[in-house]
This record gives sequence, C-alpha cells and structure tokens, in this order.
Amino acid sequence: PLLAAIALSLVCAAAVALYSGGFALLASGLRAHRAAGVAVAVGPVLGGVLTSGLSWRWIFFVNIPICLVALGIAMLRVKESHDPGAGAPDWAGFLSFSGALAALVYGLIRSGEQGWDDGVVLACLAGSAFLFAVFLLVQWGAKHPMFDLSLLRKPTFNGGLIAAFGVSASIFSLLAYLVLYIQGVLGFTAVQSGFRLVLLSAMAFVFAALAGRLTEKVPTKLLIGTGFLILGVGLFLLHGIPASSDPDSWHHLIPGLLVCGVAIGLINPPLASTAVGVVAPQKAGMASGANSTFRQVGIATGIATLGSLFANQVGREVTDGLAGTPAEGNADQIAAAITGGQVQRVVEAAPAAARDRISEVATSAFVDSLNHIILIAMLLAFATGVLTLLLIRQKDFVVHGGPPAAAPETEAAGGSVAAGGSDEAPDEAPDDDSDGDGEPVPAGVVGTHAREEEPGKHLP
Repeated sequence: PLLAAIALSLVCAAAVALYSGGFALLASGLRAHRAAGVAVAVGPVLGGVLTSGLSWRWIFFVNIPICLVALGIAMLRVKESHDPGAGAPDWAGFLSFSGALAALVYGLIRSGEQGWDDGVVLACLAGSAFLFAVFLLVQWGAKHPMFDLSLLRKPTFNGGLIAAFGVSASIFSLLAYLVLYIQGVLGFTAVQSGFRLVLLSAMAFVFAALAGRLTEKVPTKLLIGTGFLILGVGLFLLHGIPASSDPDSWHHLIPGLLVCGVAIGLINPPLASTAVGVVAPQKAGMASGANSTFRQVGIATGIATLGSLFANQVGREVTDGLAGTPAEGNADQIAAAITGGQVQRVVEAAPAAARDRISEVATSAFVDSLNHIILIAMLLAFATGVLTLLLIRQKDFVVHGGPPAAAPETEAAGGSVAAGGSDEAPDEAPDDDSDGDGEPVPAGVVGTHAREEEPGKHLP
C-alpha cells in the first residue's frame, strides 16, 4: 500500500502539471477544442480489455510506451513557452494548499467509516479549514504567489472554477459508483462494463467536436450553462434504478448515459477558455493550473463526499434489514463489502438458509444508496449550471494577437474572435484595464468588447 501511495502521488503530480501546462500551450498557439481525441470513447473499453484479459496492472503498463511517444513528439514539435519574469516556487503556498486538501479528503473518507462525530474526522476538517486560511494569507502577501488572488476579480474566471469543480464532483465522481453497480450488482465483466459506458463517452466525443465549432458562434456561458442543465436532466434520468440484480436492469441507464454524454461534450471544450481566455498570456499557466486543480479537487472531494453518504446509507439499511436474522452480528462486515461493490460475493458467501434475505437486503441497500447520491449529483449539476450562467460574461474574454484592425476589414478577411469571444461588441466602451485585473493591459492584449483580430490572422 505504501509503494502504491508513493507511485500514485508521483503520477498525480505529473498529470496535473501536464494538464495545466497543456492548457497554457493551447492558449499560446492552438484552439482548445481541437484537443479532444478518440481516447474519450475508447478508454473505458480498452481499460476493460486490459483488466479482464491481462491484469489490472496493465492499465499502468500501457501508459509507458504512450508517454515515451508523447515525450518524443513534445521535444520535436512543441515550442518553448515560459514566463521570463517568473520567480521562485511558492513552497509555502504549495504546502499549505496540499495539506488542506489532504486533510479535507481524508476527513471525508473517514466520515463514511466512523461517522461525522468522530474526533479524527472533526480534527481533519478543522485542520483543513485552518490550512486553507493560511494558504490565502500566504498568497495575499507573496511576491510571486502560486495563485494570484487578483484573478478572482473576474466573474468569468470564478465561473470557470465552479464549472470545473461541478463537472468533476457530479458526473465524473458518480461514474465510480455506476461501475460498481454494473459489475458488483448486475454481474457484468470489466469489458462488458466498458462497452456500456461507451454510450456516455461516445456522445461526449461527438458533442465535444460540435461544441468546438459552436464556441465561435455561441456565447461561452450558454454552452457551459446549458451543458450543466442538460447534465442535471441526464442525472435525473439515471435516478430511479430498480432494486434488482437482473442484468437487463442496465437498460434503465441508457437514456441517462446518453444525455450525460451530450452534456459533457458541451461543457468541456469551452470550459478551457474560461481559464486561459480571460487573462494575459503570461498568466495563462497559472490560470489553467487553477482550473485543472479545481477539476482534481472536484474529483477528490466528490468521490469522498458521495462515498461517505453512500456508505452511511448502506450501513443503516443493512443493519435494519438484517435485524433479527442470524446474520445480524455480521452486519458491519456485510455493509463494508456491499459498499465496495461486492454484492454478489456477499450473497454467494451467505449461508443457504439466509441467502435470499441477504440478497434482498444487499441489493436494495446498494441501489437505494446509489439513487440517493445520484440525486445529490443532480442537484449539484443544476446549481452549477445556474451559477455559470450568472457569472460567465463575454466581455471578460481577451484576444491575444497583433495590432487590431477595423471591424469591417476583419469580417471581410474571415477573422475569428478568441475562444469564447463574441462576434458582436457590447454597447459599453472599453477602458484601459480591459482584462479587469487592475493591471495595465500588456501590448497585444485587448478586450473582445473593444477590438477584433488582425485581418486574416487566426487566433488560438
């Protein structure tokens, strides 16, 4: 377990660095929506094939040649991009934020096992709040902070952070429990589960390509906000799973998976622009890093929170359901196994005389708890959709390019505005602080509400 924890820490650190750095490069030279790939669709199936045909270890081994190829391509094709004025790493900010997040996640996970009144849980949550406060104070006074708090003055940037957290904490966190249901309750193999999840990932892939084109014509707030409202509808369709271990019960998931896939496809492409599209080029790395961090925080806290609620309800239902039966004394162990998705194993290991009762209780407890956390994820999706519609503003987006030209010439040349920008200028006039962060706008950076791009020059 220790080796796995160390290895996972290294993998996560590298992944977050690549994720945030990748968006910064997109801001400097590529369109964000072109980053969508077929991996979104083939990932679940490939993971199932590797797990069933070889070993779960191969989901890690397969990445080694992929990483080597990606490294070679990056060394040969990616241009250097960095901030020449960057200062030393903000170690105080890094340690305080990492400690706060670790304490929060551990507290949430432990609450599912020991309850919310456990002393360690309360200490972790209090310690997390304290360290988050320390982090904010450190960032406020640092000369070269890990996160520039002035970025929070932009409503669009805040809306992007909320959206990044919301999509991860809702549907992406919920997927872990849907997989447990498909395999542990319905009895499908990893490959069969992967094929069923293709319904979601394939729709996400198709609609991501569509959303990429729409970003030049449809306001970003409408794409993201509408995407979250559609996600809420998809989660509503997932809700109400029947308490049955019949494999045909998976048909109930089909409409919800399809609609959720549409929503994910609409949300992800424009979401990147809410980070890198509202800041000056030299802050693109910091902005994209914050956005990707909120994605990871959403996954971590989402899985932990939903897992805590899930485990608590499973425990209550198993305890009540087995009261007065020979299995009453093993209720805690049975509940723990059910929480881990081992419903069928619990039933198979039960004494013949109690097997039917345990099967009924185990299936009902798992499905009822799953429906409960689906409802929580649905409410989160709807709330996130409303907040993004209120916060994201087209006038916050900036254009990175050369000297501006007159609008008629731009239109004649077929130029496009920045990702997330609008083809129409708002009525209000621009000021000298177009990016809204209280600092002079660097050369070549103007608000989309002020100017359009140079004729014939395509922007990232």
